[in-house]
Amino acid sequence: MTSKPERSPPAGSAQLTFDLALRPSLEAGDFLVSDANAAAVTFLDRWPDWPSPSALLAGPAASGKSHLGKVWQQRSGAIAFSASSIGESAVKTFLRPDMRALLIEDIDRGIGDERVVFHLLNQARETHRHLLMTSRIPPGELEIALPDLRSRVRALAVLQLAEPDDALLRGILVKHFADRQIAVDPPVIAYLVRHMDRSFEAARRTVAAIDQLALARRQKVTRAIAADVLAASKDNGEHGSAG
Repeated sequence: MTSKPERSPPAGSAQLTFDLALRPSLEAGDFLVSDANAAAVTFLDRWPDWPSPSALLAGPAASGKSHLGKVWQQRSGAIAFSASSIGESAVKTFLRPDMRALLIEDIDRGIGDERVVFHLLNQARETHRHLLMTSRIPPGELEIALPDLRSRVRALAVLQLAEPDDALLRGILVKHFADRQIAVDPPVIAYLVRHMDRSFEAARRTVAAIDQLALARRQKVTRAIAADVLAASKDNGEHGSAG
């Protein structure tokens, strides 16, 4: 059985300003902030001093919605519900005397009971509690049958997570490599930033493919390996399709 080549710690890891644990942490300090997400992070950090009782955190796949949602949940003591399975129990939970906040995740994947969500939004406003929802798409694109709820959701404060800019994409790539204990030279990162699809999901997928190819060749990660991975993804129709 062929063993994997030994990994060395990422070069310059002491200078990185984010967590290098093998598993992504949910601590607030581990989230990479740039112009692409700074406004959303600032809004969430203001809790409980929000300008509105409810908000919608929207962004593409792998953009950090779950991470930020969990950080806010830990900070606020919120209970989390999946939108697809939400029911009357969520109302009872939200109105408990010790409850100040509620998190409803993935409303773009279907809402179990739209009347319940509408009631929760009303309760947040009337009882001075806070409600955060997450979605991969903006409110105007959500399929909501109940007119009152559709109108209310479209009026929410929207915390938009944009696709990564250069600074954020660079940090995400370094973080993904560090999670895999892969040392990568800065020119390789710079090459990827210039040539890869600019999305969070593409960054995750590209680093995984580079790791796999480097292991198969029993080589360190180089610009040539990165180029081969990007060429292969383009040939397979993956390049430019993530998000």
